Amino acid sequence: MASTCSQIPSTSQQGNTATFTAALRSLVNNPDFSDVKFVVGKERQEVFAHRCILACRCEVFHGMFSQQLQSDRPRELMDIPVVLSDVQPEVFLAVIEFLYTNCVTLNNCIALEVLTSAVEYGLDDLRKAAVTYGQIDMKEKCLGFIENYTREIVKTRGFHELSDLALVSILQSSLLLIDELELLSAVREWANVNSVVLERPVPDVAKDIVRELRLFLLSPEELTRLENVNHKDNLIPVERIAEAWKFHALKKGSLGAQAHLLQRRKGTRPREHHRYLNLPHK
Repeated sequence: MASTCSQIPSTSQQGNTATFTAALRSLVNNPDFSDVKFVVGKERQEVFAHRCILACRCEVFHGMFSQQLQSDRPRELMDIPVVLSDVQPEVFLAVIEFLYTNCVTLNNCIALEVLTSAVEYGLDDLRKAAVTYGQIDMKEKCLGFIENYTREIVKTRGFHELSDLALVSILQSSLLLIDELELLSAVREWANVNSVVLERPVPDVAKDIVRELRLFLLSPEELTRLENVNHKDNLIPVERIAEAWKFHALKKGSLGAQAHLLQRRKGTRPREHHRYLNLPHK
């Protein structure tokens, strides 16, 4: 029977990972069943942990605890707290959290130091998490600067050198301090510059960008001028302009229009027809 059972294929079944993670998280800095204590930072804050978890997750801790076991007085050394005076308690607790749960809670105050600790402890996944957090934080700060100085930035060479993905991300914001007509002009200039650089037609270069232009904000007179200019480079598909004309005829957006395209930006100049739009910025 035993031989027969050993030949039957086995499958691995996974339980609820959220429950498992929550159970391990409850052990973070929990003195219950703890067998190692750290004294951390200038505050000398006590942090409790479990050797088996730290050792199996981190080679640095594995080496530290192995040396203690191989010493002449292992029990005495294991009872001595590990002093880490050059690291903030919040930073060390973030490292411990990651070792127990494979997740980490970051903020602007500790992200850089957590990154440093990740490198010191050889925790590559934690290092990647900290780097990703830093990139997101930097992106948010850059976008905030662009939102506050949009009119000035669209006139710079740096604006023309933006990638299409970066420009799409910017145009999705409702906090840009610029009117849509000015923004449209800047996007047209960006498209023509990049058309020359990339040796591709303007409509091809800007196909993703023009989807984020809020043509519904333009008045009928402005749409007429836009159509006349658009014949020169075909920046905007005629279907998009037709949707804007349909809005003026029906006094409501088409069912296919994304909600944010019907919202004024922070720098949008008021027009009479805007009373038919969603108006988060007045």
